[in-house]
Amino acid sequence: MIRKLRYQEIDFEKYSKCLEESCQKNWYARKDTLDVLSGKWHVLVYGDYEAVMPIHLSKKFGFNFVHMPLFCQQLGIFSKNDNRKINDLFLTFLKKKYWVFLYSFNQYNNFSSALEKKRNYIIPISDYEILRRKKYFKGRKSTTKCAQHLIYKEIGINEESMAFIEKNSKGIPTQGDFEIFKKYLNFLIENTFVKICGAYLGSQLISLALLINENEELSLLALFNDEEYRSENGSSFIIDRILQSYIHGKKFNFMGSNIRGIEIFFKSFGGELHKYSFIENKILKRFT
Repeated sequence: MIRKLRYQEIDFEKYSKCLEESCQKNWYARKDTLDVLSGKWHVLVYGDYEAVMPIHLSKKFGFNFVHMPLFCQQLGIFSKNDNRKINDLFLTFLKKKYWVFLYSFNQYNNFSSALEKKRNYIIPISDYEILRRKKYFKGRKSTTKCAQHLIYKEIGINEESMAFIEKNSKGIPTQGDFEIFKKYLNFLIENTFVKICGAYLGSQLISLALLINENEELSLLALFNDEEYRSENGSSFIIDRILQSYIHGKKFNFMGSNIRGIEIFFKSFGGELHKYSFIENKILKRFT
């Protein structure tokens, strides 16, 4: 019932139609997104594209492993209705036919067996004033109030913003990873999929947020801060202003973190917990 298709064997018209009609639809499974983030990917298909599961292949130790592309949080199984029995077939096939280093399913995928979970936080479409009054943590209300002397601007990628990103990209570990990030960012800009929001102290850029902009959702791709101005609370200010501008019409996806401090930061704006399953080879992880 499940078959493996290499890239050149995929019927992309059927694949895209399945994604578009799926109840689990997400940004990362799109062909154009995966083409940028993954140098090599296959698709597992159930029936005549009734359900699909994209997988990224990465070469490690001279072998091809299933892994998650950089800057990609969730993939998983996509179908009109999430079906646990069909999901179990995909999971069994994946484990049997591939060496899996790491694979993250999407938050809507359910399985008969218990899998490990990662955390993500999403704010649904809301009335901003009610969200701020009822869902913000007390400390976050205070922090955003104290940062009102800052200036919020939506900007483009120019010499200033690119230099700021390069200077403050501590979360991107290697130069090679940063080159992939720049390629991805260029793709987002060229296709108008990105919003770039800055917090300024006078004329000085101190925080910058990159958002993936979809019809019904904004997703936080990255948040950069100048540590010299940390006490100005630019991160809190910029997220608050984004929510003030857009949360009435679009949900806000923080794109998750299992780091305690970042997780609390997301929760403090009223982010609601959404868990998603993943499988990981713990032995291979020790060697990376």
